[in-house]
Amino acid sequence: MHELRLLCPEVEVETVSEALEALDALSVSVEDADAQTPAEQALFGEPGMPPPRGGWNRSLIVALFGTEAEARDAARLIEPQAFFSECRLLDIREVPEEDWVRLTQSQFAPVEITPDFWIVPSWHEPPAEARRVIRLDPGLAFGTGTHPTTRMCLRWIASHPPSGKRVLDYGCGSGILAIAAAKFGAAEVLAVDIDAAAVRSTLDNARVNSVELMAGLPELAAGRYGIVLANILATPLKVLAPLLCAHVEESGHLVLAGILARQAAELREAYAPWCRLETSDEEDGWVLMTGAS
Repeated sequence: MHELRLLCPEVEVETVSEALEALDALSVSVEDADAQTPAEQALFGEPGMPPPRGGWNRSLIVALFGTEAEARDAARLIEPQAFFSECRLLDIREVPEEDWVRLTQSQFAPVEITPDFWIVPSWHEPPAEARRVIRLDPGLAFGTGTHPTTRMCLRWIASHPPSGKRVLDYGCGSGILAIAAAKFGAAEVLAVDIDAAAVRSTLDNARVNSVELMAGLPELAAGRYGIVLANILATPLKVLAPLLCAHVEESGHLVLAGILARQAAELREAYAPWCRLETSDEEDGWVLMTGAS
């Protein structure tokens, strides 16, 4: 494997990237050419909102090719193009052979939720102290236990075991919250998501963890539940307020995540006609909000 490394201004990044893909690059990545220098630029936008700008002033584009000859041919073809006039070829370098599967797996270690409740990828043995374990590998759907919003929801489930209750996981992603509810004794668990891939992922993960639950699109949700979980984002949570509250049975619990601490007041206001929300947990600028019917 060889990589072709280019320096490009913001306005040409998309064109150059598309040209490299057309030249059969195996992959094309873009990063801040000024990263870890005083000129570094943060492009982080708020969750659910577009970033404040489209790209960095100067971007490092790295295109991966199968052979050195393919990388050099791509450089030879792209350099004379008009859109490349403000760009610069940095170098072509060999990429050392790696065990990419092992390298990827090494980034995902077991995640402690409580001292005896852990999320463990399939290639790891559970810690000796683990009494409850969810086996979960990274996949297409959101929810591996590494994000603060997921961890807070799981901690809430562990501290409020849903024994004998009906549980609704709205926006289930990988199904991790639904599986946790089943592991902690829920009588019935329904997981729904607008993404069919998430539904498939949830069913697959449930089988791996030997738990029974139902999963499908949101229209499958019917009736009321003792616990309604929704780990999404603040904007859709506000829109879904009447629907989610309508699914909470009398004396039931509503558990919401995907909310920044500064958005808590907005959520309280949005849900006020149906229930009183309070902040139950906070981690890394995110909050968990809960309410009772």
